[in-house]
Amino acid sequence: MSDKKEQRPPAPTESPTPAGAKGRHPLVEMLIISAPTVVTMTSYTVMQFIDGMMVSRVKPADPVNIAAQGNGGILVWVAIAAMIGVLSMVNTFVSQNLGAGTPKKGSAYAWAAIWLSIVASILLIPYALAMPWFFTLMGHEPLLVELETEYAQILLMGAFFTIAGRGIAHYFFGMHRPAVVMVSVISANLFNVVLNAVLIFGKEGPPEGTPFREEFAAIAQGLDIEAMGIAGAALGTVLGTALEVAIPMLVFLSPRWNRAYGTRHMWRPRWAPIKDILRVGWPAGLMMGNELICWGYLMAVLLGAGGAALVTAEPGLTGAALGDAQAQEAVVHNAAGWIALRYMHVSFMPAVGLSIAVSAMVGKAIGAGRHDEAARRAWLGLKVTLAYMGLCALAFIVFREEMMSVFVPADMSEQEAKAVLEVGATVMIAAAVFQLFDAMAITMSGALRGAGDTVWPGVVTIILSWVFIVGLGHLLIWLAPGLGSIGPWIGASAYIMALGLAMIGRFLWGPWRRIDLLAGTKGEGGGEGGADTPIPETLVGEAGEEVVAGMTPGSA
Repeated sequence: MSDKKEQRPPAPTESPTPAGAKGRHPLVEMLIISAPTVVTMTSYTVMQFIDGMMVSRVKPADPVNIAAQGNGGILVWVAIAAMIGVLSMVNTFVSQNLGAGTPKKGSAYAWAAIWLSIVASILLIPYALAMPWFFTLMGHEPLLVELETEYAQILLMGAFFTIAGRGIAHYFFGMHRPAVVMVSVISANLFNVVLNAVLIFGKEGPPEGTPFREEFAAIAQGLDIEAMGIAGAALGTVLGTALEVAIPMLVFLSPRWNRAYGTRHMWRPRWAPIKDILRVGWPAGLMMGNELICWGYLMAVLLGAGGAALVTAEPGLTGAALGDAQAQEAVVHNAAGWIALRYMHVSFMPAVGLSIAVSAMVGKAIGAGRHDEAARRAWLGLKVTLAYMGLCALAFIVFREEMMSVFVPADMSEQEAKAVLEVGATVMIAAAVFQLFDAMAITMSGALRGAGDTVWPGVVTIILSWVFIVGLGHLLIWLAPGLGSIGPWIGASAYIMALGLAMIGRFLWGPWRRIDLLAGTKGEGGGEGGADTPIPETLVGEAGEEVVAGMTPGSA
């Protein structure tokens, strides 16, 4: 990135806001533009909820199923998070080129994301083969290792779809066309629900009381599919993610989109956009990858260690009895943590969606040379996020026991159910404490990313996560074993609070105003021959009105 101010084509005299949006209150405009993005991230949350509920109903009922799905999923995300973080900069480059009046250049960044996804998915093969070793190293019991390994390896088989899907999504976010992604995600999640019901439970179908139970069972019987358990959940996710990539790619390659932005002419690997993404995106990738490592360590190691420490702190148990009690308590605390995290997703995933929209709007305003407008959009986004996550915090406290009970099947033993509910309800209180600080961290990091300010946030995130999540988490297990897994959760809460304040401070400090990402990209072609064209009026409607026409290659 460069602080050097180079000659740029004059900013358009008209507002970069799409036609029809003028005269609207900024809040209304932001909500219209961000609504599809928020719906997209909320849809991910709903899918995770349904996945977790279905897995919790696998027979025989055992907390190990929830723990295996959570642990397997987090190790997969630890591996792919770095590249997904790097590809989030596609949004920044595309939106800034859109604001600068050179939208065709954005197509090269979409293709760069595809090529980077291919390379990343190949590099993940050795990691997938090493899954059993990783889980055994964490001290997990054999059954848990077997289930979480199976789940993780299947997800890693479909890693390309996950990474490429996020890359192409950020292209449409940057083009202020998030409804394309919204349609693809909702379609993929509905497909995933059907696949899960069929693949997890097989010919017997889901448990009694599940909507469309007989239909799901009939599909499995017609296709001769036996119950696959947790492996079925992983396979359903992979197939659903493949659909999630296919839909936006059809739009991206459609004749209409190609005529406007030359999307079919940019498919060959080009070093310039790949270098841009890596050059500016590595801190975001390092930030996201490191954060997932620390959160993964919290969920897969520290929570179980906290539960085991709680048993050790109680007198009267020795030898084999102590070992068995520690193993059981570790699974209970691990499962309770994953259930609570499902509800945290309800809070922060829509906030992430708004953050992505804020990043796109900040990037577009900066591309047009309007830094004050970028700041106003960032602060407005923060107000909306604070209001939403504040309500979530209140719900976490008031309805914590009822929320936890949703994931506890009726046929779980009374002792295990009581233990999961008690631990989970306490975790929900800890989560409520950091909600407003999480809103600050999520929104302002998105605003900084839209401006291309990634190095400082990345370094600070790494330092704070290791100090509080890992360091303070271990310290509290050692000094206060009676807290159980609540000790590590206190460390995680302290991390989010410190991060939120740090991101607010960075944005107020203002170095992002001096960054010019587009300097040095002048003259790099958008379509054939390097020419670029204004955005066709046929593709610009009301703010937030997205082009979903032309989804099939033969569409006009």
